[in-house]
Amino acid sequence: MRTAEQVFELFGFKITTGRIDSLLRKSKNWASNFSRDSDRRRYENFCNEPYVQHSTPKRSDDRLSPTSGHVRSTFLMSTLSHSHVIQIAKSVIPPLHHGMHKGQAGRVAVLGGCQEYTGAPYFAAITALKVGADLSHVFCTSSAATVIKSYSPELIVHPVLDSLTAVTEISQWLPRFHSLVVGPGLGRDRQLLEIVSEVIQKAKEQQLPIVIDADGLFLVTQNPDIIRGYTNAVLTPNVAEFDRLYERVLGTKQDPSEPIAMAKELSKQLGHVTVVQKGSHDVITNGDKVLVCSEEGSPRRCGGQGDLLSGALGTFLFWSKQAVDSNNESCGIDQCGYTLCAAYASCSLTRLCNKMAFRENGRSTTTTDMIAQISKAFITLYEKN
Repeated sequence: MRTAEQVFELFGFKITTGRIDSLLRKSKNWASNFSRDSDRRRYENFCNEPYVQHSTPKRSDDRLSPTSGHVRSTFLMSTLSHSHVIQIAKSVIPPLHHGMHKGQAGRVAVLGGCQEYTGAPYFAAITALKVGADLSHVFCTSSAATVIKSYSPELIVHPVLDSLTAVTEISQWLPRFHSLVVGPGLGRDRQLLEIVSEVIQKAKEQQLPIVIDADGLFLVTQNPDIIRGYTNAVLTPNVAEFDRLYERVLGTKQDPSEPIAMAKELSKQLGHVTVVQKGSHDVITNGDKVLVCSEEGSPRRCGGQGDLLSGALGTFLFWSKQAVDSNNESCGIDQCGYTLCAAYASCSLTRLCNKMAFRENGRSTTTTDMIAQISKAFITLYEKN
């Protein structure tokens, strides 16, 4: 059985015995208010201690409240409540004013899209726009370009990903972008993966924030060194992708009963690259700090939801990094780091879009329905007082 001190130290936190005793006394009262027995059991099985809930139990009128989720950081055991992290995210969002010019709120590029998969890059790119980026580009194969263009005139589509000069052409654009989303609809063609590998190296040279999802994660699983140690990157694996990546990097299968420890260890072994382990709760870690997003979503699991997340993350990564680069200490982003802040904000938004869409459409909910909820969800989380 782990002691309370060992649990805290496992996640990198030194807390006095008196503080631990205080938390454990409170946990006896708070645990009884936690509504989902399965979540409480998951926590108790993990550390052999009662579940400690860090935020006020949900009221019946909290269904769409931005504070209705929890940062279940067993784990941070700190002052970073859900509302606290959301408040930090609010502070990094650039305010709109009449003096702004096109591109200031974000220029995001999506690297992906082939003949078989044209929806994924569209979902990611249009989400980046609807979250608040000014310009959204898609670099895809020539066979996918016309289809993606037909989805929306708002996207700038480059049919160059399979050309002989792809690396040169894409690299010329990289200095104009604030973030790069790699993987949606990429496919696993060897030539395309080699091109994308080279583009990632070029993006790293410019310290460009990179989101890696879908077949981009397949590429990283084949060659983890492509991203190892690059702390401006965020990986967003689902359960199956996480299993494969963990086994490739650590040489052993993960223990699904300890998801937080597994995610943290994977991040460490990758040189503290931020990992977002998607699931019933999204585990977000850079190997040192851990956030767990439990904003309520829906039971619907249609394809494309991960693309919505990666597009939102492309925008939020720029905003969060901009706050760091401008030395905006008042926003509090140093408390969790810019990649964790961006990831938590994006996970919360994606889950709320999912919840709102499911409320209207039920079993027939699709990612298109979720994208239609971005405006309302964004206002609910980030613009209401």
